[in-house]
Parts: sequence; structure tokens; C-alpha cells
Amino acid sequence: MRNLCRTALCVLAVCAVISCGAVTSSASNELIVFAAASMTETLTRIKTLYESQHPDTAIICNFDSSGTLKTQIEEGAPCDVFISAAQKQMNQLQESGAIIPETRINLLENKTVLAVPDGNPKNIASFDDLAERLKAGNILLAMGNSDVPVGQYTQKIFAFYGLDEGELAKSGVLTYCSNVKEVTVQVSESAADCGIIYATDAYSAKLQVTGTATQEMCGQVIYPAAVLKDTHYETSARDFMKYLAGSEAGEVFRSAGFTPLHE
Repeated sequence: MRNLCRTALCVLAVCAVISCGAVTSSASNELIVFAAASMTETLTRIKTLYESQHPDTAIICNFDSSGTLKTQIEEGAPCDVFISAAQKQMNQLQESGAIIPETRINLLENKTVLAVPDGNPKNIASFDDLAERLKAGNILLAMGNSDVPVGQYTQKIFAFYGLDEGELAKSGVLTYCSNVKEVTVQVSESAADCGIIYATDAYSAKLQVTGTATQEMCGQVIYPAAVLKDTHYETSARDFMKYLAGSEAGEVFRSAGFTPLHE
């Protein structure tokens, strides 16, 4: 079944390339990389760089919330390399024996930020201000669901300020999204007055940032990466991991606001 799923995913990816008018790859290895949605822009650039230097390998990326990706892996979806936006999902996969433990590294650090639409119509000045305005009930905050890392970081921020998420939800000041990209879109389109996202997503969307959460508020935002135990291309997967931790990929990550941790 895993082989059938891998074949189907690869065929869909090739069809997408053909539909764009590009030349199909003659790669003998096809690495499937599951990565947090906040890595969409950077990993897409890195994929192009890596493939240009390794014509025998094609990288097929699947971007979504780390929680969704973890569930897909647990349900048997083919995956060679997993990069999560939090330790929790990687810990769970390691506990179940799904990853090769010695390949696991802390690849990147991100920051959790408070972003507002263009012009900041509600004049939300900081996280302190956000907390007071949420209590007053006069703003709408977009946040990730509780099963995705950006939502879990937001919940820690609520706890830091002594905010009751359940009461806030009942008062109508919260709107929930399935991943960080959805939160970013809500803010970009002014569907919400503000949103808690990652610094890299704010940078990519050119959103104004009015606050950066401290480690005391929500802990460190660390992105672990590992090779999956069921990979059919372990040598290639390990090589790609080495490239991700190297200086060339590090420059791409750094340009978008990530802090590389393993160069």
C-alpha cells in the first residue's frame, strides 16, 4: 500500500510539472519531504537548488500543519524526511518508532509574532495591548487550532497573560485556522484585526509586526527534522538532511528570518 501511495503522489507531482510546461525529471530517486507550512517559500527555493546539484534526485514537498503531517505519516502516507514546526509532533513519531533517531536534528529556530493588517486599523501596539483588548472584547484575533504548533504557542501566550481561551472563544474574539498560512491570509485580507504567526510568515506576506513573543511567553520555536524509518531512499534522505543543515540552505533560511541551528 505504501508503494502505491508513493507512486500516486509522484505521478501527481509529475503531472503538475507537465501542466506548467516544464521538462520532467529523469531522477532515479524521489524523496518525499513533509514540512511545516511555514517552510513553504524557503523549502521550495532549497528544493530547486538541491535538484540542480543532484539531477538523480527529485524532491516532492508536502506542506501543511505539523499535526496534520504527523497524522498522515501515522496513517501510512509515504514520507522520507519530516520537518516539524515543534518538538511535540517529532517526539510522538520518535516514541512510536517512525523515525531513525540518530538522524534527528534541531534544524531551525523561528519566532512567534503578533502581526496586523496593512495600516494596523485597530492600533494594536504589542502583546500586552493584545491581552487587554481581548479582555475588553473589541478585537478579533486569528490563531491556529490547538492541534497545530502555532496554535499551541498561542495557547502558551494566553496562559502567560492569564487569559481563558474558552471564555475568549465564547465572547467571539477568536477565529481559528488549520495552519499558520491560513492565519496569515486572515490577517493579510483584514478578515481579522491581528494574528499570531511566525516571523518568517510575516516576512513573506509583508505584514507589520507589532510584537515578538519572548521565550518566557511561549518557549523556543524549534524546527526538528529527521529521516523516516520506512524510507526507501535512506542514503539520499540523509544526504538531503546534510544539505539542509549546511551553509547554502542556511543562507536561504536566514534570508527569510529563520535562525539555522545546525550549520
